[in-house]
Amino acid sequence: MSGYLALASLVWALADATMEQPLDLANFDSPPPVGQSWRIAHLSDLHVVGERYGFRIECGRMGPRGNDMVERVLARLAEAHAAQPIDQILITGDMTDAGSATEWAEFLDAVSRYPDLAARTVVLPGNHDLNIVDRSNPARLDLPFSAGKLMRQLRTLSAMAAVQGERVHVVGDMGSITNTLAGSLAPHRERIVTFANSGGLRNSLRLRKLFDEQFPMIVPPQQDDGLGIAILNSNAETHFSFTNALGLISYEQAQRLAAVIGRFPRARWIIALHHHLVEYPKPPKSFSERIGTALINGSWFVRKLGQFADRTVIMHGHRHVDWIGACGPLKIISAPSPVMDAVEDTPAHFYIHTLAAGPGGRLDLLPPEIVEFAPGAQASS
Repeated sequence: MSGYLALASLVWALADATMEQPLDLANFDSPPPVGQSWRIAHLSDLHVVGERYGFRIECGRMGPRGNDMVERVLARLAEAHAAQPIDQILITGDMTDAGSATEWAEFLDAVSRYPDLAARTVVLPGNHDLNIVDRSNPARLDLPFSAGKLMRQLRTLSAMAAVQGERVHVVGDMGSITNTLAGSLAPHRERIVTFANSGGLRNSLRLRKLFDEQFPMIVPPQQDDGLGIAILNSNAETHFSFTNALGLISYEQAQRLAAVIGRFPRARWIIALHHHLVEYPKPPKSFSERIGTALINGSWFVRKLGQFADRTVIMHGHRHVDWIGACGPLKIISAPSPVMDAVEDTPAHFYIHTLAAGPGGRLDLLPPEIVEFAPGAQASS
């Protein structure tokens, strides 16, 4: 085992060293005189808790007022949308703090109060939605055949279906566009209900592959040269709370992603996932935090995306780091958390990005609109 880890570390370090290194984005693109553009609100890591005075795993002080911050974010989004329509609202994971039923209920209740926003919201799974075994006991194990992990997966799929089930499509083998998410889950509804009510090994085995089979999903481009959104699951399969934050893009998911993008040779794409692909050129945090939150095969996935780099933008969350940069020609946007970063009187913020159809099929990234507000004050931009 030690020899394997030493060799794997060497290969990993070599792969990172030989890829194009991430840099802060030098310049934003200029607005095109004519052509299509899209306004995308990018949120991440809301960490909704399930009770008024519930604590958060990462920041217990925010429990009593954290969900109020989510409400402020949605209210400000509604104002921004009324002033200038937003095309899509993308939430790149960790909608909940521990994937519990009450947390999902709080999140869905909050979104339902803003139907105009809900109609254009797209969410994807984060590690807190799937991999928190027990928020009060980090040493607890979730056995591979236990009901807990599967139940969190099914809650996440059910919530995603409630938000976007009729608007996203599941990508099959060879990039085929199959059912909507709601249609894909419909044949399994009775099994899901039975498992939720009764558990059991037999019921769980019948649903074991259901979660992975739904990814990637896409919001298809409305025109041949329009903008689509590819929705990935970047969470590693883990059953131990200390490793809950690790990420991985499976080979099969990456192949289906490449195939479906190939079916739209003139379209531009947002590729959305939870985990960061690269380490940012910022002052380093502790090694334990960096190694414990990484997308394990990030350098491989960056290379995989290189063939689409001119017509894609990557959007992710996970680290609560505000960064807009590039890895070679590939533009990458990391979202801050408008909830977890709101400490004392420090303003929190999120961005509304404008993407534009550039010449030669390129996807341009224009200067973003920052929406900033203090925890105890009304939001303003």
